[in-house]
Amino acid sequence: MRVSPAATLSVSLTIPLPLASTKARFSGVPFRFKQYVFNYQILSRPGRLVAAKPTRRWTFSCKCRNRGRNGYAKFDDEGEDFIVVNFFRFVSIGDPEAVIEKHLSFLKDLNIRGRIYLNEQGINAQYSGPSKDALAYVEWLKGDERFSDLLVQMSPAINGHAFPKLKLQNKPSLVQYEGGISHLPLLEPPMRAKPLEPSEWKRKLKDLTDDDEASPSSSSGRSCILLDVRNGYEWDVGHFRGARRPEVDCFRNTSFGLSDEKEAPLDPLINVDKEKTDILMYCTGGIRCDVYSTVLRQRGFKNLYTLKGGVSHYLEEEGTAEWVGNLFVFDSRLSLPPAAYSDKAVDKPGSDNAEDKAGRTPQTPVDTSFAKCYICDSQVQEIRHRNCANLDCNRLFLCCAECVVDLKGCCCSNCITAPRLRPVLHGVKRYEKWHVYRDSEVQTAPLV
Repeated sequence: MRVSPAATLSVSLTIPLPLASTKARFSGVPFRFKQYVFNYQILSRPGRLVAAKPTRRWTFSCKCRNRGRNGYAKFDDEGEDFIVVNFFRFVSIGDPEAVIEKHLSFLKDLNIRGRIYLNEQGINAQYSGPSKDALAYVEWLKGDERFSDLLVQMSPAINGHAFPKLKLQNKPSLVQYEGGISHLPLLEPPMRAKPLEPSEWKRKLKDLTDDDEASPSSSSGRSCILLDVRNGYEWDVGHFRGARRPEVDCFRNTSFGLSDEKEAPLDPLINVDKEKTDILMYCTGGIRCDVYSTVLRQRGFKNLYTLKGGVSHYLEEEGTAEWVGNLFVFDSRLSLPPAAYSDKAVDKPGSDNAEDKAGRTPQTPVDTSFAKCYICDSQVQEIRHRNCANLDCNRLFLCCAECVVDLKGCCCSNCITAPRLRPVLHGVKRYEKWHVYRDSEVQTAPLV
């Protein structure tokens, strides 16, 4: 067909746009392309377009839609409430790769980002998305009888997605622990700690804290020890009163009950009566306690108890009783106040409160008296970690405003002179990838 140069042609295109092909940074915010105008001259030779002086205008309107595993983005969820969902289940999965394919097939048209790990021992998932998509995945999974009674934790997201992308894969260990966990009898419930409902956990904590002399004896006369098996930086922003934690920074190196005699002063389980001591342990969602209690069970400890659903479930059911501070979370939010897990903070889609929780975290007064600056040991005003500005350190730490300025966002004086130094972040922000800062001047302005 021959077309006259004077003709006007209007074209509408739908283009799937992989994120890898664009330099734009979307940061999880709903986004639509503006209209772009291209000036071309249509020549008499069919099928050929060449750039020329502006004689006619073509207007293209593009909108991206999620194509799931292929990496396309979905930006048509403007105005929806985003939530973060967490759950896990130790259960036998015969062919993880085949199961993963089924999950990917279901998720391909959902706007979900996060980490979903499966293997022969079960599933561990943390992801974000619009509530309708996030909950649709939960309901689909519960259609499998192995997950029909799955305990699911939800909390409000902040400004859209809490994760940069979806990572759904077969992972050797659902939890990182020194030596791995594939050899542990995690599929045998009697080998794990007995889960306590939040109300029962609260009663046991009251027995501990009611003792004026902070004795480990409970009102029932039994010996009782409360263990926090999370990472050190999680403890720093919030924990249960009276808890003990290992002298390690990372859970994978936890050694309570596994120590040699020479390490006895650092291990509260080294000399306890394994038959008569109640050991209560907790973590964020419960999965690490299931792993660690199995290790302790193999070491002969009989009376092991864990908080069902972890701290997040406890805060939802019982509020802040015996808890101080915030709860660390493994996503872009870093930490949440206890109110984020209350019924008023997390509502079902369509409820009166659903709009209130979208895009922001509910705030209530939080006890910050225990939180200390990692550098000068003074009290911090905001219980929120920051990463060291030295990329090669990247330590998570609490810091007062003065030390942030004095050390240029670093955790120590040695990091100030590091070759890959990022700028000081102002307010509640997370660092971008290194290439964003590589060719720019390091910012050292004080916080505002």
